[in-house]
Amino acid sequence: MKKQSVKLLTLSGLFLALGLLLPFLTGQIPNIGKMMLPMHIPVLLAGFVCGWPYGLVVGLICPLLRSVTFGAPSMTNAVPMAFELAAYGFATGLLYKLFPKKNIFIYTALIISMLFGRIVWAAASYGFNQIIGSSFTWEMFVAGAFVNAIPGIILQIVLIPVLVMALKKAGYIGDAR
Repeated sequence: MKKQSVKLLTLSGLFLALGLLLPFLTGQIPNIGKMMLPMHIPVLLAGFVCGWPYGLVVGLICPLLRSVTFGAPSMTNAVPMAFELAAYGFATGLLYKLFPKKNIFIYTALIISMLFGRIVWAAASYGFNQIIGSSFTWEMFVAGAFVNAIPGIILQIVLIPVLVMALKKAGYIGDAR
């Protein structure tokens, strides 16, 4: 049991490091770098690979640590994003554990998690903006959660299941988890 905990903690650290570093790579792509949602990928993977408790913590920490360490995203964006990414890590881990271990359910868990995370982001953005005396409109939600995120959404739907299936085949994701 202790060996498994050390493995999951180590993998969580790896996913957190990827979440901190991937935005540097996508930031080099003009016009769509931010739209690729680079922090989302390692958090979603952390949920699938490590389970919901680790995915939740990686998602919660990643945008806040990146904001404090590198100044991006801004803290006003990082706080709602922390709730969103925590929801992604939680939902992918929990749904993957609960659903049958067929590949189609990787897609199902991913899409449900992506929708759940965006709803959590909207609620957190609305609440946080109320606290700081700003507004959060329906148009801001649609633009931030869907329109501006289309490249990242497509990348996640294509890349995440392929990576999860490859990690599953290689034995890094146990069906009994």
